[in-house]
Amino acid sequence: MENVQRKPKLLSFNHVNIIGKIASKPTVSVLPGGSKVVRFSVTTKEQYLDKDGSLCVKQDYHRMSAFGRWVRIMEEMCNQGASVAVEGRLVSRFYMAENGERKMFSEIEVNDLIVL
Repeated sequence: MENVQRKPKLLSFNHVNIIGKIASKPTVSVLPGGSKVVRFSVTTKEQYLDKDGSLCVKQDYHRMSAFGRWVRIMEEMCNQGASVAVEGRLVSRFYMAENGERKMFSEIEVNDLIVL
């Protein structure tokens, strides 16, 4: 019997799905290497009843970034208020504030997007 080495499967457990509305006009930036990135926010709403039976609405904003073909699609098809389904991964980015303090923020990097 032949000894077969199997390559390990690469699994990614970093997976995010969001369905909501575009909260702000998508903005396109050109990165130092010449590629483009589009940044936008998606808002989601959750409705629930509080202990008194009153209807409450919780609204969350989610930062998004997209590269490649998604830049053109966002420029042509997506405006503020459009409903979208986004699939991607959560990434953390770091930057230096003007006072020299290191800051971090998290955003969803888009892998797939459907305009609803």
